Amino acid sequence: MIIQDKEFGEVIVRKNSLSRSIKFSVSTSGRLSMSVPTYTSEFLAKRFLNSNRDIIRDKLPIKDPTEQRARDYQKKMLMKKAKEYLPYRLEYFAKLYGYSYSKCRLSHANTRWGSCSSNKTISLNIGLMKLPEVLRDYVIIHELAHLNHMDHSRAFWQEVGSHDKNYKVHEKKLKFFNPGL
Repeated sequence: MIIQDKEFGEVIVRKNSLSRSIKFSVSTSGRLSMSVPTYTSEFLAKRFLNSNRDIIRDKLPIKDPTEQRARDYQKKMLMKKAKEYLPYRLEYFAKLYGYSYSKCRLSHANTRWGSCSSNKTISLNIGLMKLPEVLRDYVIIHELAHLNHMDHSRAFWQEVGSHDKNYKVHEKKLKFFNPGL
């Protein structure tokens, strides 16, 4: 459920069967988020929001509603570009170096560029579209190498190095960028 609020913009309300009280947090988009018990009505959620405005204002770093909309638009555009590019680039390197993965998933994690799960699903962050191509390629190669080594062992880095001779430079350059929006 989403509550429209003049001060906080869109407030995300998530019903949680395990929750016994109402908790406030800030979502990755900078919106105010409320976790409420499943039986909580919209009326009660709004009432609780209104009675806790001062606390929310003082304690939580909520972004201005116009910033929220700008971020949503930026995320939408990045997702569009990522869908057109990342799966094909992943497939290209997988075929080039003889890797086999089960599926490609696009995400928008705030802290990681990509991940590889034990079921051979490779997740790539849409924020990769903000990077130079050489760093995008490095992240893709890094995640493909995890198909054979689910750690950062010496063997893993040797495999990454066999496909990207400048991987150490790319790893350092990547630290100057942030995967979040």
